[in-house]
Amino acid sequence: MPRRTLLTLPALGAAAVGLTVLVRGGVGPEEVPPMPEGVREPRRHDYGSDPSQFGELTLPAGVPRGVAVVVHGGFWKTAYGIEYARPLVPSLVEQGWATWAIEYRRVGNGAGGGGGNPETFEDVRAAIEELDELVLGVDPSTVPVVGVGHSAGGHLATWAGGQGLLTHVVSQAGVLDLRGAYTAGLGGPGTVTGIVGGVPTSEHAGIDPAQQVPLPVPVWCVHATGDDIVPISQSRSYVEAATAAGGTARLVEVEGDHFTVIDPASDAWATTLTILEAL
Repeated sequence: MPRRTLLTLPALGAAAVGLTVLVRGGVGPEEVPPMPEGVREPRRHDYGSDPSQFGELTLPAGVPRGVAVVVHGGFWKTAYGIEYARPLVPSLVEQGWATWAIEYRRVGNGAGGGGGNPETFEDVRAAIEELDELVLGVDPSTVPVVGVGHSAGGHLATWAGGQGLLTHVVSQAGVLDLRGAYTAGLGGPGTVTGIVGGVPTSEHAGIDPAQQVPLPVPVWCVHATGDDIVPISQSRSYVEAATAAGGTARLVEVEGDHFTVIDPASDAWATTLTILEAL
């Protein structure tokens, strides 16, 4: 499903100026806020036969303003799943977004496994292409389809933006430079090589956002200055490279840690909602 790049958006500066904020404490993945009044609970849809090939669709009370594709993080590992995306859904649908939170095959053995390169990327592509088959209340070819991804999910959402599957990307503490992440040992031994299938090099440019610049869609990198899991240098270097290559990218620095940006009670998450509101 080729995504449109013809949809333009407001100037990035208008959505990002003055967005350095103070955040509050985080929440666990089991603490999902209640849905807004008039919104039905999420509906599960399978996009493949594997148990991890599914998404959860939540529709707003009125006509959707667009679609938010929420991609959870967890360093691509089986230990972390869609439960890390669910707390963000209520505020997205309250703002009017049809929300498609996706699961995918991850790296590791047992439940949720079978991922890596190319399987995880094939799943993300298939999940987004599934939007054409879902009852959304809007035609996904005529509205913004925004990837909102955290950590490894930020990597996958930005990758999807480079594939023409999305119209905009919000990367929250994304792992956007796989070679840099490998050198820094992010996620511990074997983490980056697990998703890549080896040591990342220029031969893996097709799955490494830092090597794909400039993307055909705008990217906001929302990142906390106190993040000691995925350092903010990942977003800073990506934005610098993307803008130098003529792409549209903006770094939005917030206060807090790695998980503050996905705390629905935080000002950091409110910053992401502000960005989305401007689309």
